[in-house]
Amino acid sequence: MSAVKIIPARHWGQRVIAAVLIGLVAFAIYMVATSRHISWSTIPQYIFDETILDGIQLTVLFTVLSMVISIIVGAILATMRLASNPILSGFASLYIWFFRGTPLLVQIIFWFNIQLFVPTIDIGFFQVDTNVIVTAFVAALLALSLNEAAYMAEIMRGGLLAIDEGQNEAAKALGYTPADAMIRIIFPQALRVIIPPIGNQTISMLKTTSLVSVVAAQDLLTRAQNIYARNFLIIELLIVASLWYLVMTTVASGFQYLIEQRIGRSSNDPMGPWRAFLRVVRAEGTKG
Repeated sequence: MSAVKIIPARHWGQRVIAAVLIGLVAFAIYMVATSRHISWSTIPQYIFDETILDGIQLTVLFTVLSMVISIIVGAILATMRLASNPILSGFASLYIWFFRGTPLLVQIIFWFNIQLFVPTIDIGFFQVDTNVIVTAFVAALLALSLNEAAYMAEIMRGGLLAIDEGQNEAAKALGYTPADAMIRIIFPQALRVIIPPIGNQTISMLKTTSLVSVVAAQDLLTRAQNIYARNFLIIELLIVASLWYLVMTTVASGFQYLIEQRIGRSSNDPMGPWRAFLRVVRAEGTKG
C-alpha cells in the first residue's frame, strides 16, 4: 500500500499580504536611498565623531545609573507595598500612582526647574544654591531613576507574589526571620520572574534617555542636535543617532537573551524552586 502524500493547504491570503508588505518596504527603502535631500556621504563622517561618541558614553551612563538606582528603590517600594503596615503600603502605592501617572518628560522639566520654588538648600548653617546641586545631569538622572523605580516596584511585587506562600511558611517554621526568608529563600526564586522584564526595561531606558535632550543633558541625541544646529544636516545626524541607538539596543538584547537562556535552564524543572529551598535547609542542618 503506497504512502499517502499530504499536501499542505495554500494560504493565498498570507502570501498576498506578505508580497504587499515586501513591496511597501522596498518602495520606502528606494525612496529614502534615492532622495536628493539626504547627503549620504556625510553620514559616515559622523558615525565615529568624538562628540557623538561622548554622547553615547553619557547615554550608557544614564542608563546604568538610573537602572541601578531604580532597582534599589523599586525593591524597597515593593517590600513596603506588600507590608502589613497600612502607612508603608499606602506610601508605596501613592508613590507608584504618582510617578506612573505623570509623563516622564514633565518630571524631567520639573526637576530641571526645581530652583524656581526651592532656590537654596539650607541645612543648619550650610547653604547652597539649588542650581549648583541639581544640574542638568542630576535633574535628568533623578527623573529617570524615580520614574523607573515605580515600574520596578510593580515588577518586583509581581515576582514576589509569584512564589508559593508555602515556602515562606516553611522558612518561618525553620526559624528564619522575615528578612532572612525574603533575602535567602523568596527573592532568589523571584529573580526568575523579575529578570526578563528588567531586561526589557533596560532596553527601553536606552531609548528613553533621549528625552533628557529637552534639558540639554548632553546625551547622544543632544550631541546630534548640537551638531545639526551648526551644519543643518538634520536628517543625516538623526540617522547617525538612530544607528547608534539600534546598536546599543541590539547589544543589550543579546545580553538579555543570554541571561534568559541561563535562567530558562533551571526554570524548566518545576521542582527547581523547592530543590533550591531544600539545599538551603540541608546547609542549615549541616551548620547545626
